[in-house]
Amino acid sequence: MSASPLTFSTQYSDQDWPKITAWLANCYWSPGIAQQRVEQAAQASTLVIGAFIDDQQIGYARMISDTVRFAYLADVYVDENYRGRGIAQQLTQRLLDHPILQGVTRTLLQTTDAHSLYEKLGFITVPYPEKLMVRNNPQPLDFTQAAN
Repeated sequence: MSASPLTFSTQYSDQDWPKITAWLANCYWSPGIAQQRVEQAAQASTLVIGAFIDDQQIGYARMISDTVRFAYLADVYVDENYRGRGIAQQLTQRLLDHPILQGVTRTLLQTTDAHSLYEKLGFITVPYPEKLMVRNNPQPLDFTQAAN
């Protein structure tokens, strides 16, 4: 018996938002995030993508972009039972290859623990950190709560 095929969807309506929320709420970058916030972030994104086996979602990622100058890769996640199979790389590559992003001159991401994954896809550590700045909200929102 052959393994079930891995499929992908960029349709917002195909994503399993409760499952994605459960994953992201347990990640270091979005601890405790509420489902409404996950969906709000996805709706404001340029693209979302899910990986599926037998109609069960096993991975997710999203891209925020102006479709001209920059894109930002976020929330790449693969279910623990399916890691080590190249699924995160496929999710990311499919986003990078999407026609709407082909004119983008720079794609950014932030990671604590997946540098080798992204290096395989052409990402490098910022060679000029003195040119990159960040502004953190002095009063960050509590994204564990639904928006008012």
